[in-house]
Order: sequence, then C-alpha cells, then structure tokens
Amino acid sequence: MPGILVFVEQRDGVFRNSGLEAMSEGRRLADAMGVCLVGAVVGHGLGALPASLGRYGADRVLVADTPELAQYSSDGHIAALDAMTQTIAPSIILLAATVTGRALGAGLAARLKTGMATDAVRIGQENDGRLRVDRPVYAGKAIATVIVRTDPQIVSIRPNVFPALVVADREAPVEAVSISTAIRAKVRETVSSSVGKPDLTEASIIVSGGRGMGGPEHFEMLERLADTLGGVVGASRAVVDIGWRSHADQVGQTGKTVSPALYIACGISGAIQHIAGMSSSRCIVAINKDANAPIFQKADYGIVGDVFEIVPALTEEMQRVMGK
Repeated sequence: MPGILVFVEQRDGVFRNSGLEAMSEGRRLADAMGVCLVGAVVGHGLGALPASLGRYGADRVLVADTPELAQYSSDGHIAALDAMTQTIAPSIILLAATVTGRALGAGLAARLKTGMATDAVRIGQENDGRLRVDRPVYAGKAIATVIVRTDPQIVSIRPNVFPALVVADREAPVEAVSISTAIRAKVRETVSSSVGKPDLTEASIIVSGGRGMGGPEHFEMLERLADTLGGVVGASRAVVDIGWRSHADQVGQTGKTVSPALYIACGISGAIQHIAGMSSSRCIVAINKDANAPIFQKADYGIVGDVFEIVPALTEEMQRVMGK
C-alpha cells in the first residue's frame, strides 16, 4: 500500500521544529493506516542528519544532497520532491505550512496535477481512507473541512499545533535520490535578522506591537519583555507599512501565521488582517488603552491601560518571578 512522504525542512544542518511536527503527525497517520513513513530531506553536506529522523518515526529517508540545493530553490526543491514521489509513489505528502513549505507544496501540487489542503490544524480520516483536514478560515472565525480527492494528497500543517515526538532510539536507513533539472533562480545569500532566536512561526512566545507603540524606538521595550520570557517580537501590518519593523516581523494575513503558546498584543487594535495571523494562539493577552478595541474580543486576558506603564511593570515582575 502506498506510504506517506514527509518533507522535513532543515536550515544550516538543523531540522526546523515545524518539520519534525509534520513527521510526528505522519507517524500517527502511518500507524493508523498500516503504511510506511518516509522522510524527505533536501540540502547539501547533510551528513548523518537525515538518518536521525528515525527517532521521530521515519522508516526510511530519501535525500537529495547536491551543492545546488544548499540554499532553498523553488526549481530545485520541487524537482527533488517530484523525484522522491516518483520513487515511492506515496498516497500522502505532508510538509509544514512555513514560508518555504507553502511555496514548495503549491509548486509540487501543480507539477503533480493534484490537490492540496493548506494550514491544517487537525487531520482525520473518512471511511474511504481519504484524509479529512480541518483548517481555519475567515480569520479563525470558522473551521473548513477539506478532503483532497486526487492522489497524492498534499497537506501543509500549521506550525506549533502538532507535537514533535521522539518515538524511537534508532536511525533510519537513508537512500540518495538524484535530480536533473535546470535551476533558473539561485539564492546567493541568506541574511537572518534575528540571530539565535526562533522564527516567528516556530516561537512559543510572541510579544507583538502595533501603531499604539508610538514609534520604532519604543519596540525596545517589547524586546526586553520578549527576552525575559524567552520569546520573540512581532508586529502588525500598520507598523511594517510605516517602516518601524521589517516585514519578517509581520504577523497577519499578508505576513506570517503563528500559533504560539502565548501571544501578547501591545497597542494593537485587532484589525481582521492581524487576527487572521494569530487567532490560533493558545493564550492571547491584549494590552490597549481603548476598552472597545476589537482585539479584546479575541483575547483570553485583556488589560485596559497605557502600554508604556504596563509593559515595563510586567517585564519587571516577570524578571523578579523568573530570577533574571
């Protein structure tokens, strides 16, 4: 019976947690269906890294390892996954709904002439064995259930929703896959704006600021709170549009979709565009001086007051409690 192929994204020789989450969910589905689970890794100079996916449940791993794939390339990565698909003919392909995963999944679906369900927060099965995928729509106000009727079924999984579980103390057998395709666009350099910090999509704690922060210089206040909590700083679209923060920090429909354990919204009114990107956060805390701000309708906890008084006091108290 055709198995499940899971693309696990790696960066600088380290697997992204969102990819390991997809692998763990793939293991659950493979056990339920009684099929083989195969990992897919693309890059260069990967060494023993692919074999370590055995700890997360992979029965075997397919690897495309060439210098041309050292950096993400749409042409190269799609060709690599296409070659892997031709090798094992999977019935299901899973990948994380990161910036890379979204582009890769859509391109692969177009090449394979199949359907794709995006941003899954729950995956079940129909009586006929097809996957039943639940995904948020309308800024999280409703859940759509999607069933892909073509093969292979491609599903992207929202980060921070499914747990990444170590299920065995073993390495998986690795098989090299060769590709032959012309890579038209090549990435020459990748510059990280937050060295040593997790990407917004994988962060468990996010402190976001909106136009209510008053200016870019006041985001240092949010950086201190985020550092105290072990989180990262995000921003609303309005903040990015006026140049206070980079687009890499934007949370929202035209930015990044996040699902942290804790989301603290500071001076953010709660426009529908922003809510669409953070509504699946497990706990939302809103700080705003406007008691009628829409963000309070989505928040689990709301503080009506001046962010310039509340955030420093909150930071000081957290430092005291955490011994920092």
